[in-house]
Amino acid sequence: MDSNLIFPPIFHPFFLPSIPKHCSYDISMALKLYGYPRSGSTACVITCLLEKQVEFELIHVDLFSGQHKSPDFLAKHPFGLVPVLEDGEFTIFETRAITEYVCKKYAANGTEDLLCSDDLRRSALVRTWVEVESNYFHPAMSPIIFQSFVAPLQGMSPDRKVIDESLEKLVKVLDIYEARLQETKYLAGESYSLADLHHLPPMFYFLRIEGMQAKIFDQRSRLKAWWEDVSSRAAFKKVVEGMKLEN
Repeated sequence: MDSNLIFPPIFHPFFLPSIPKHCSYDISMALKLYGYPRSGSTACVITCLLEKQVEFELIHVDLFSGQHKSPDFLAKHPFGLVPVLEDGEFTIFETRAITEYVCKKYAANGTEDLLCSDDLRRSALVRTWVEVESNYFHPAMSPIIFQSFVAPLQGMSPDRKVIDESLEKLVKVLDIYEARLQETKYLAGESYSLADLHHLPPMFYFLRIEGMQAKIFDQRSRLKAWWEDVSSRAAFKKVVEGMKLEN
């Protein structure tokens, strides 16, 4: 289940890539992504869409005003969370389901097969590490991000006990990642995949918390090298441009 982590304020909206003047393009045919750019889940899907070079329209959903709990939005996502993707008359929600759908539908787009679909075993490894992110990494990371960024926005003081307990769980997960990355360049093998992509938004903000880079990288050189690699990809760098922290 998506937790809709609300990251610190951003000011750069995402737009459809520019269309050459000699081309005709009907915006009504573009995918529609309903989301909140401060949401890590929304940022993850945007990263995937950019990796696959897919035209899309981002429709802003205001979580602070409760728009995601309105009857119209609940008709799209019965649990009232973001993101939601509309492809014509087809609607899909849940971040990992959306990214898998995008990668399958637009398999020929972009420079990478993010599902490693031409190799049964590699494809299974991608699925395995996407599940690891969902079931082990995300539950440990989520409370840290919430307490560090969201709680202050809501007028609450960060709960240090929750942060410390979650960090203890997270470093155990990252020890396993370090061991895995001793064997392969990326989590699911020797090429970048959805298994790596799903870590990008939460890791980006986690590493902006004072002291966290040293906390996780000082004793994990392979993890550090992996992060420097995956976070430097053009698609994610473009997303980061729209996730600037306000002064």
